[in-house]
Amino acid sequence: MSAILSVARHEVTSLRRERLPKVLLSVFVLMVALSSFIGWLTNQTVSSVWRETVRSGLTTAPNPFVNVSPLYFSRNTVIYVVLIGALSSIVLGAMSGMRDRRARVTDLVLSRPIDGRSFLAGKLLGVAAALGAITTVIAALAWVTLSIITGPLKAADSLRLLAFFALVLLLLTAFAALGLMSGLRSKQETGALLLPIAVWALITFVLPQLSTGANPVSLLNPVPAPPATAGAFATLHAILGPFSITEQFKTVSGLLLGNPDVTGSTGQAVAVLISTTLLFGVALMLTPRAALRTVFHD
Repeated sequence: MSAILSVARHEVTSLRRERLPKVLLSVFVLMVALSSFIGWLTNQTVSSVWRETVRSGLTTAPNPFVNVSPLYFSRNTVIYVVLIGALSSIVLGAMSGMRDRRARVTDLVLSRPIDGRSFLAGKLLGVAAALGAITTVIAALAWVTLSIITGPLKAADSLRLLAFFALVLLLLTAFAALGLMSGLRSKQETGALLLPIAVWALITFVLPQLSTGANPVSLLNPVPAPPATAGAFATLHAILGPFSITEQFKTVSGLLLGNPDVTGSTGQAVAVLISTTLLFGVALMLTPRAALRTVFHD
């Protein structure tokens, strides 16, 4: 255990010196911090149009936002996590693996009496700790922003917001493990970044399209694409739906944030996210010791 913690501490120290991950994560923090305010402005604009329409006698429909959850204003955070957060985590993990191989640090560490799995577990723990710190900052900013906009959040809403960001950390850790595995296994540096990004695109866009027939633009939405009810797409949805972890994340996030447009099973979505993170983690732990000591080819 001490070896794992030592590697994790070294990983956190090394990540502090990396510039590209810092830039990407800073953009991620900024977008998430602004998402609640942007959501509130959007609702205010729509409500203003609704009031004017009511005064003109053109509608008798109630204000669509009158009874929404305070957390609803953070609904756009979901898509920022799926896009910016996931890609930042992949880059963070891939650069972590490439850094040690490029500097031949892995050879030095593995020449000592340390198990390869302990080394890998320590690196993943260090990356997860960095992502945890970022997620904590984002969660605090979201809570403060929502409290300013809607008034102090109730305990139940605060717990749901906390559960949401716990799932955010879970998803980001899964993609970080994917990037780390690629950074440690790829023969070329370009492939170490491109391969996990290709897998992310497959999970985020291709699988949902195959199982729903949705337009790619509609997938850039915090609400998961509705499944097909008949035909080949319905069959594919039954088979591929559970593997679309970003769509599962959208489902459980929408339910936690009180988005009335989202329906589904929280338990199933959470189970898929946990299983995927464990799968990526196990795949990382199975990286052969010999592969960790290989160098990049030109």
